Amino acid sequence: MPASPPQLHGPAFEADPHPAYRWLREHAPVHRVDLPGGAWAWLVTRYEDARRVLADPGMLKDPMAGHEVWRRAGLGLPHDHRPSLVHSMVNTDGPDHARLRRVAGGAFTPRRVRSLVEGAERVTAGLLDRIADSGEADLVRDLAYPLPIAVICDILGVPEADRPEFHRRAAVIDSSSPEELAAVAETTDWFDSYLSALVDSRLAAPCDDLLGDLVESHRAGELSRDEVTSAAFLLLVAGHETTVALLGNMLFTLLRRPGRLERLRADRELLGPAVEEALRLESPLQNATWRFPREATTVGGVELTAGEPVLVSLLAAGRDPERYEDPDAFVPDRGASHLSFGHGAHFCVGAQLARMEARVAVGAVLDRLPGLRLAVDESELRWWPSMIMHGLFALPVRFDRPGPAGCSGR
Repeated sequence: MPASPPQLHGPAFEADPHPAYRWLREHAPVHRVDLPGGAWAWLVTRYEDARRVLADPGMLKDPMAGHEVWRRAGLGLPHDHRPSLVHSMVNTDGPDHARLRRVAGGAFTPRRVRSLVEGAERVTAGLLDRIADSGEADLVRDLAYPLPIAVICDILGVPEADRPEFHRRAAVIDSSSPEELAAVAETTDWFDSYLSALVDSRLAAPCDDLLGDLVESHRAGELSRDEVTSAAFLLLVAGHETTVALLGNMLFTLLRRPGRLERLRADRELLGPAVEEALRLESPLQNATWRFPREATTVGGVELTAGEPVLVSLLAAGRDPERYEDPDAFVPDRGASHLSFGHGAHFCVGAQLARMEARVAVGAVLDRLPGLRLAVDESELRWWPSMIMHGLFALPVRFDRPGPAGCSGR
């Protein structure tokens, strides 16, 4: 363990952030971290403190609640504050948040999520068909990335002809480093223009998809046009990259533990609980998005003034030994709750969709790819250089190719 606060950036931290978070939980559970542009944030790492902050209505999400230094730094997604993309429920509080959540939440009812299962299974089967005979694959590139983007395109009603470009553009936002803001800004411009045109098409010809529902809410006066395009952009950024990371992280977790993988292959009743345990152990959301105290408050014994940015480390909270016995172990039937989808009023509205995609994708991998194993040493894997996300760029694997009919292929 380091004698002073560890670095919270760089390849070594990205590859294994857990020792650093362990140090912070033990020595500085509410820790001030420096940010670009002269800003800073308070990082909360213990489970109980994290749960309290996430549930506190006095911790505001509106970026305008941040103090002047933070606002000048221009942080947050999508790295600007244009109203057409940031007027979403993730950046609102109180009645406005409740209104936006009520409208968007209609897309993620259990009934509508169930209606998406067949499409997710079909897409997953097609993706695995492409690699099943090769004996090797990159499970991020070949599965974890294309599956959620296909589901989101279905939900938004993106035309088939536009999907390759939509897919390519989404990759820029998902995995760009902080030094690539120009590329992110250019891609954000493209999505701003594209989503606006898609809204125009729904205004001209109503359609039975999520975007069509949002447009009808706009017609009824429930949503502004900026709120419609912002909701669509939020689904892309929050709904896609988190699921990519969830799938990659869960598959990596299983590959590191062959015994657990084989147990799951033999007992599919454990698949749902295993998804929850993977979320706890390797949360795809490293830190929850920004919060700002409405007024001076105390968290974990540290005094915070109004407007100071707060980051809740979901990754650190998920391994807090005060909350979880043997927190670094992967125990599929642990049955403990976690904070990886948030807590309180801002609990992830798409949680059931992400869970469904994980069950479909991981279940299909267990069915279709026998003898699954890592194709490279763990030290060669690269992780996203993100303060918010925790996910892999690639997950190269090998598996047993199918043999002739009647043969095992081994």
